[in-house]
Amino acid sequence: MLSDPMSANLYQHFERSAPASGTRFLIEPDGSEISYGTLFDQAGRYATALATMGVVPGDRVAVQTAKTVPSLYLYLGCLRIGAVYLPLNPAYTPAEMAHFLADAEPRILVCDPRTPDDLRPVAAGAGVAEVQTLAADGTGTLPDLAAAAAAPAPLVSRASDDLAAILYTSGTTGRSKGAMLSHGNLASNAETLVRHWRIDSADVLLHALPVFHTHGLFVAISTTLMAGASLVYLPRFDLDQIMEALPRANTMMGVPTFYTRLLTRPDFDRDRCAHMRLFVSGSAPLSAETHAEFLERTGHAILERYGMTETNMNTSNPYEGERRAGTVGMPLPGVELRVTDPETGVPVSAGDVGMIEVRGPNVCAGYWRNPEKTREDLRTDGFFITGDLGRIDDRGYVSIVGRSKDLIISGGFNVYPAEVEAALDAVPGIAESAVIGVPHPDLGEGVAAMVATKDGWELDEATVRGALETTLAGYKRPKRVLFVDTLPRNAMGKIQKAELRASYKTLFTEVA
Repeated sequence: MLSDPMSANLYQHFERSAPASGTRFLIEPDGSEISYGTLFDQAGRYATALATMGVVPGDRVAVQTAKTVPSLYLYLGCLRIGAVYLPLNPAYTPAEMAHFLADAEPRILVCDPRTPDDLRPVAAGAGVAEVQTLAADGTGTLPDLAAAAAAPAPLVSRASDDLAAILYTSGTTGRSKGAMLSHGNLASNAETLVRHWRIDSADVLLHALPVFHTHGLFVAISTTLMAGASLVYLPRFDLDQIMEALPRANTMMGVPTFYTRLLTRPDFDRDRCAHMRLFVSGSAPLSAETHAEFLERTGHAILERYGMTETNMNTSNPYEGERRAGTVGMPLPGVELRVTDPETGVPVSAGDVGMIEVRGPNVCAGYWRNPEKTREDLRTDGFFITGDLGRIDDRGYVSIVGRSKDLIISGGFNVYPAEVEAALDAVPGIAESAVIGVPHPDLGEGVAAMVATKDGWELDEATVRGALETTLAGYKRPKRVLFVDTLPRNAMGKIQKAELRASYKTLFTEVA
């Protein structure tokens, strides 16, 4: 199929970057391999299956399936024919799916064969024309249709600002919103990351992330395809599988939990990591303690970066140069970043905390069918208001101090949870922490901390609070320290502070 030299279709970027068709693209856990030729042939056949069902450019294709190789064929098949890919967390219930389907109005829903009876009424109510299945083992009605396809569907020309995907935000407050990501957004960011992180065709990425999220799908998959590199493709993070697969890879992308769990293995050491080129962390804050312990244990400084569903990647620590613990590095090439007063939008002085705003070709056009929220978050000069509070130090490194909604105002003073959490995480014996503001009869909000201890350690509240006396001002120190076995997280490892606030909302107001 001849390419359109004027097309900005992301699929075409991938085709142009691909090595010889027989080159390995992917290794599965059982050692079987998928070549680039097979990848594009199957993507073409999935595109044909979609076109046969009436999918045309701009139609949404909703996908709620397990992480499989055929799910990648489906993603690329959507791009090929100009459909808009809509990945959804397999954990969503039918009630939650009802919101996404009603909002996005996809033409096709692809789901696990075990769930169509539950989802068909929901899909019908949203006007979805077809429900197809794709199982974790790669079988289903959609793979059957693709297998019967006589030839790959023609590649559809797309403009840079045509939609490639809609990704819904995690929805920690209110309804999830659909970020509209264009072919240009995704291509520009992938090309930038390939250059910045020195990814090339010799790289083999250990991939254990979910693929319904920016990190696993666009950061990991897109950069691999844009560089003509390859993947070791694991269905999920499993510590034993990771340790077994590590010798076959030379790069890894993960959330902080991946790295803290690897550090629990005594055999995860310098020898085990001697062949590795790069470890990247994102989607949640990486503690300075984890960064330091990982460096000491392996000799590798984890490269932390910062991105969002709406913007893809915004900043990164340098590939060469100091990867500063507790920071997310500097703005990526082509991305502008400023820190502003949350109330006025005026840039703050250097080093001061404010709202992080970004502008660049990576930033989405707004939210699907939500012009009010789009106007609220996108300024007229093109800067996107991230909702993250941060500062820029004298060397240009950006630090995130928390989400604006997580800011605690205690007795009239601003308390940034990330600062308190960093102090807590430095206390010997503490594995991780989460700090929230809880209604307080005197202070308005009281600072409360939930901590999990390391194996073999016993701590009490007085000891922890005492350890903070020399590191934090009194108004920042937690009024209560509660010990928990685990902290609630979403699929990408982010601690769910809204859930904690709901659980402990009467902590300071309960009648003794």
